[in-house]
Amino acid sequence: MQRRHFLNLLVGSAIASQMGWPGIGHAQTSSGQQSTIAGPMTWRNWSGSQSSNPSHRLAPRSVNELLDILSDPAYRGRNIRPVGSGHSFSPLVPTNDVLVSLARLHGILDHDDDQCRARIATGTLLGQLGQPLESINQALFNMPDIDQQSLGGLLATATHGTGAELMSLSGYIEGLTLVTAQGHVLECSRDQNPDIFQAARVGLGSLGFVTDVTLQNRRPYRLKKTTEWLPLDGILDNADARAKAHRNYEFFYIPFSGMGFTSTHDITDEPVSETEAIDQNDGARDLQQARDYLSWSPRLRRLILGSYMRTLSTEVKVASSWQNYTSARNVRFNEMEYHLPTDNWQAALREVIDTIESQFPEVFFPIEVRFVKADDAWLSPFYQRDSVSIAVHRFFEEDHTPLFKAVEPILKRHGGRPHWGKLNTLTGADFEDLYPQWQAFCEVREALDPNGRFLNPYLARLFKQPKSTG
Repeated sequence: MQRRHFLNLLVGSAIASQMGWPGIGHAQTSSGQQSTIAGPMTWRNWSGSQSSNPSHRLAPRSVNELLDILSDPAYRGRNIRPVGSGHSFSPLVPTNDVLVSLARLHGILDHDDDQCRARIATGTLLGQLGQPLESINQALFNMPDIDQQSLGGLLATATHGTGAELMSLSGYIEGLTLVTAQGHVLECSRDQNPDIFQAARVGLGSLGFVTDVTLQNRRPYRLKKTTEWLPLDGILDNADARAKAHRNYEFFYIPFSGMGFTSTHDITDEPVSETEAIDQNDGARDLQQARDYLSWSPRLRRLILGSYMRTLSTEVKVASSWQNYTSARNVRFNEMEYHLPTDNWQAALREVIDTIESQFPEVFFPIEVRFVKADDAWLSPFYQRDSVSIAVHRFFEEDHTPLFKAVEPILKRHGGRPHWGKLNTLTGADFEDLYPQWQAFCEVREALDPNGRFLNPYLARLFKQPKSTG
């Protein structure tokens, strides 16, 4: 029997056994935010939580065309925002002025075989990098997990994978090219324009356009990915030790189940192979169905889901690193993610779980926990601090606000720094308290863009600078 059919059978049997009880039926779920009819210029992010109507949407085919845009009188006095593939949930992009995509600037531009480095255009999607890098005998040290993110967008927000000894991808930048508001093209590294380099590695698109980056890579490697279903207490008892023992380690807790699954990656010489695996998109829909039918009884929901998950076998996939790291995400959601110090993340996670399971029976998306090594980029959430990331999700058609409002104080109280691309309510004053180099970043930003040309309303509030008016 297929796994999905077995879960359906369990849910159906539970419903049938309770048909005589009063008040039994489909759970009432939030209809969420109202969709907006898109006009010809409307931009909307992947989840639909952010949108705007820019006056112009542009996609230069070269750096020279980008320079022409910056000097064009038609755009003088207008703010300009760079946009990647729209996978950020925070309001970094929305503007009613000029929106510029670097999607046409893509691919590997150059590489250094001796140092194992590659210079890559930032419009390149993450899913477009694995095979081209392998063809020049290189691979990324680590990768985030959504394949449609643009390199420029994920670096600007310190997007990360997992691995206690592995940094976010921004930590592996060795050089970058920045196009400023004045149309200057700056080459930046630790030796050349070092302050700008440290700011622009995680720059939120507020310094200018990072058109390419040079990444420190390694030789290609094969990973053995192992996914195992376990009770939550067993996962937590061993999480810190397993994070140290494996190259990559993360886990997901399934709300209202008492169960979760761990995912480890280890370098191997074993031949390429794969066992039966649950598709992440199908799995999310299964959890949604269980929620719809069983949220009226958390106890029965836990029994059904826990019983089902205990039948799931360990999954193993051996493949090239890039084939094991990334995947497509077709079930949309909104997300809040905070990065916590390594010594108190478990207390925070238990509070988050208790809050969800006592107040939010409609939640069905897994809670994700990942491990990230410290780096030295000024606005990296991992600046000088090894961290554990806790991410909470809500289905995109449902109102995420009450859940995130309840969870965020817990993550803040335990010393968390939010992911720049995920939803949060922090102010510039909050970030100044969290980031030792916040003022240094602001000084570099203002020197490069004194009129705030690259700010939208959200960033202008963070940096306490009004939008440019010409």
